[in-house]
Parts: sequence; structure tokens; C-alpha cells
Amino acid sequence: MEGGVTVADKAEFKECLRLSWTQPYILQLVLSAGIGGLLFGYDTGVISGALLYIRDDFAAVEKSTVLRETIVSMAVAGAIVGAAFGGWMNDKFGRRPSIILADALFFGGAVIMAFSPTPRVIIVGRVFVGLGVGMASMTAPLYISEASPARIRGALVSTNGLLITGGQFLAYLINLAFTKVPGTWRWMLGIAGVPALVQFVLMLMLPESPRWLYRKGRKEEAAAILHKIYPANEVEEEIDSMRRSVEEEVLLEGSIGESGFMGKLRKAMGSKVVRRGLTAGVIVQVAQQFVGINTVMYYSPTIVQLAGYASNNTAMALSLITSGLNAIGSIVSMFFVDRAGRRRLMLISLVGIVVWLAVLGGTFLGAAHHAPPVSDLETRLLANQNQTQTQTCPEFNPNVRWSCMDCLKAASTCGFCAHQGDKLLPGACLALNNASRHACRADHREFYTEGCPNNFGWLALIGLGAYIVSYSPGMGTVPWIVNSEIYPLRFRGICGGIAAVANWVSNLIVTQTFLSLTKALGTSATFFLFCAVSLLALVIVFLTVPETKGLQFEEVERMLEREDYKPWKRYHGGSSSIEPAKNSDIGLTPP
Repeated sequence: MEGGVTVADKAEFKECLRLSWTQPYILQLVLSAGIGGLLFGYDTGVISGALLYIRDDFAAVEKSTVLRETIVSMAVAGAIVGAAFGGWMNDKFGRRPSIILADALFFGGAVIMAFSPTPRVIIVGRVFVGLGVGMASMTAPLYISEASPARIRGALVSTNGLLITGGQFLAYLINLAFTKVPGTWRWMLGIAGVPALVQFVLMLMLPESPRWLYRKGRKEEAAAILHKIYPANEVEEEIDSMRRSVEEEVLLEGSIGESGFMGKLRKAMGSKVVRRGLTAGVIVQVAQQFVGINTVMYYSPTIVQLAGYASNNTAMALSLITSGLNAIGSIVSMFFVDRAGRRRLMLISLVGIVVWLAVLGGTFLGAAHHAPPVSDLETRLLANQNQTQTQTCPEFNPNVRWSCMDCLKAASTCGFCAHQGDKLLPGACLALNNASRHACRADHREFYTEGCPNNFGWLALIGLGAYIVSYSPGMGTVPWIVNSEIYPLRFRGICGGIAAVANWVSNLIVTQTFLSLTKALGTSATFFLFCAVSLLALVIVFLTVPETKGLQFEEVERMLEREDYKPWKRYHGGSSSIEPAKNSDIGLTPP
């Protein structure tokens, strides 16, 4: 959910297939660089399943939600640094060295995690992987874009977005495949080193981006690469086009008249157009994360367990569905974003998100109220089977009526062992340790540590799937498209960077707090909180984000600088006026 998206039409995809067949070198470049997107998706998705088994292997992780959140979120923290460093390295040393360094970080992080003796070492490996994710998230699509023929560039860059969601789906498949293998989570995390090593070798044999070479004055090298990419009769035209584009880019940079980040930022903030565009760009990026998507992508199996499915295998198998829906949603967006419009698609998406988060909150509320009670008899029965290791939950008082939810909320961390015959009948509340878990399962019972057995789990899964279907085609992809269109060309780099950092920081906040919120507020209240935030996002997006569909960059700039500018009004390209949008243009009636 952190990668950029470029939209391409059907004709462009057809031309892409034709040219890839006649000029296979293009496909080699794109697929080699695209492994970065695959790794990006894999390393952000794999932790969701691996975390279940890390939790089982390390008691400290089982008992500490903060430690679990840190293991997940440190990759995001690393990505923030990696993206910032990657931007500098891209300009200074080129796209190819940046991808090679990202591969080294991916590989190093995978090896560190695979052989981690403690949770702290896993965190170190996650930081390395995060640095690689941050660099790959911006370098891979940039390399593909600059090494692609202009007429199929959109289609080729779109493959990077598909590879990201495809990598997340692959991560869930790999997680499921290694559930029965000794070392489970070590294989899940370590196998990411294989594609990183493959890409490392491939990139050593591939050239630098021709545009970067041309910008650095290495025009002969750039021309040699273009001869491999383009048919012979098109090379000179492309070289001339590149020359004009680079000259225009240099001219625009010079027109800013400031050097250094702070100078450029002051210049940008002095422009009404940039302030309005940046407000919209940052809002959609923050909203993309604060609707809670990465709670699903990073903690999906845990959420399934919160819904009442105790088995790790079952949780990961059901989570595979959400990842698949996300990948399908990315494809759907490519076909509808230019028909429905950016603004309308985001608003419709947010309406669906609000509805289904409310359903999820209500489902978890019902599950909590119908949690099976704790039986003193069942608890003593299991504890007496192995008195030296299996203990009752220290806080449990047989004279006080407890439910499964009370057991799981106990301060010393306890687990609920369900009734042997019917999971909804009274069960046992035991201290959370391996002995208790084994004693429960040896008696052919299920042991619950996240959520309680209930009859509402199926509804939670439907809500989760519908939430993904609502999110992916709209809020999942459109914010990146808006950010590629709404800034003046001369400030696009600095504004896009600010918006991307806002996205990553928001991602980190959500990822680092989700499990703590479920413990402090309860699962139901947490989803209601995300529902309220999403409703607020719906209002703010409506009031601040204009429609950019069908507008040239210059027309977007003219729209933003008008004195009577209103985001909910529709500006029609080629006209000098802004007309109020019809309901069909924006999806809602303006206030």
C-alpha cells in the first residue's frame, strides 16, 4: 500500500505486448528491476504470518504487544530512512547502484532474521529490510520509467505496482507452505534473500538508466542503451526527445532560484498553487494509512484470530483471501480510475471503508458479549493434569464471574482453553506458557490467546474482505496518482517527497499502535475508532481534494491559482472557467 501507481490504457498494454516481443531487451530490463517491487511486497507481507510463530517461539514476544508491534513496524521506520537516502543516492550515483544496494540490504536483512537468536536481532534484520524497501519503493519504478519507450511507459511502470501486491500475495502463500516445516518463521523470512540475490546478479549485467546518463553528460553511453531499447528508426527521435526533456528539467530547476532543501521548500510554500496542491496531496496520503489498511496487511492473521479462529494455519489460509482481493483491486483500479475520476473513486472508496469498518466493529462487539464463560471446574481439571508446569491464570477468582474476554485481558497474560466438546461452552483460563498450550491441545481442545470462540467469525471475515474490496481500487491506488498530477512540474520532486514521507510516517504510527489499541480499548472499539477516522477523512477529502481527471499539468496549475477555487467544483480542460461538478462527477452533492 506504499508504492506508486501509473495508469495505462488498453491500447498501451497491447503495444507493450507487441514491443516486448519484438524488443525482448525491454522486458529483461523491466522484469529485472521489477523484482524490487516483488521484494517490497513480500517483505511487507510476510511478517503477518511469521509473527504468529515468532510469538510461539519467544515468550517475551507472546507477552508484549509493544514488542510485536516493534518487530512489524521497524521495517516501516527503516523504509522512511531508506526512501530519503535513496532519493539522494539516485541522483548522485544512479538508479542501478541504488537497486544493487537495496538488494544487499534485502539479502542481509533476510539472513539476519533467518538466524536470529532473539527478538532484538529480528528487529535489526527488519530495519535492514526496511531500508531496502524504502530504496526499492522509489528506485525500481524510476528505473523502469526511464528505461522504457515513452508510448508504453505507463503499462511497464504499472507492472511494478502489480508486482508489489503480487509479492504480498506470494508472502501469504509462502507462509502457508512453511507452516509444517521445522523453523517455520525462519524460512518465511529468510527465503526473501533468494530473489534479492537473483536481482543483484541481474542488475550487475544491466546498464544504468539512459536518462540519468544523459543528465550526467554521458550521452554516448545513453545512446548505446537506447539503440537496444528502440527500433533503429526511432532512436534519433528518442535521443532528441530526451535532450529536450532534460533541458526543460534543468531550466525548471533553475527557475526556482534556490539551492538546498530548505531554500526550495521556502520557495514552494510561497506559492498558493503549491500550498493548495500539497494540502490535497498530503491529506490523501495520510488518509490512505489512517483508514487502517496496514493493520490488515501486517496483522491479517492476528485479526482472523481476534475473530475467533485459534489455529495459526487457519488464520493464514483465511488471510490469503484478503491479500488476493488487494491484488485484484489494484488491477480493477487501472481500468476505472480514468473513467470514474480520481476524486469520485476516493469518495466512493471511503464510503465503503466507513461502512465495513462499522460492520467489523459491531461484529467484534457482538463476539465479545457472547464470549464463553470461564469454568472453575474446567480450569482446575487442566491445571491438575500437570501441576508442575500448568497453572491457572493468577488473576482468576472462581468467586467472580469471568468470560473468555476477561481471561485474555488479564494483566499477567493468560490464555483460554476451550471446552472439549463445544467451544461455546465454559472453558479454562490458564497462565500463558508452552506447558498450558500443550496441555490444552493434548486434550483435543483449542487454545485461544487473541480472540475468543464465537459464532460471528464468518461475518468478520466477510467484513474484512469487503473492506479490502472497498479500499484497494480507490484509496489504495488513487492517492499516488493524485500526487503525480497535482504539483507544478518545478516543485514536483520536493512536494512528492513530502507527501511520501507523510505516507510512511502515518504507516508507522498505525502499525506501531494497532495491537496496543486492541489491548487498551478492545478490538471492537479499535475498529470503531478507525471507522470514525475514515468518516473524518471522507469529509476532509471532499473539502480539500480537487478532480484532476482529464486535465493537463498546466490546467491543474491554473485551477489551483484561481481566487474562486473550490475543490468540489469541476474544472473542464480547455475552458477558462470552473464549473460546479455534477453529482455524477464527484459522487456527492457539495455543501
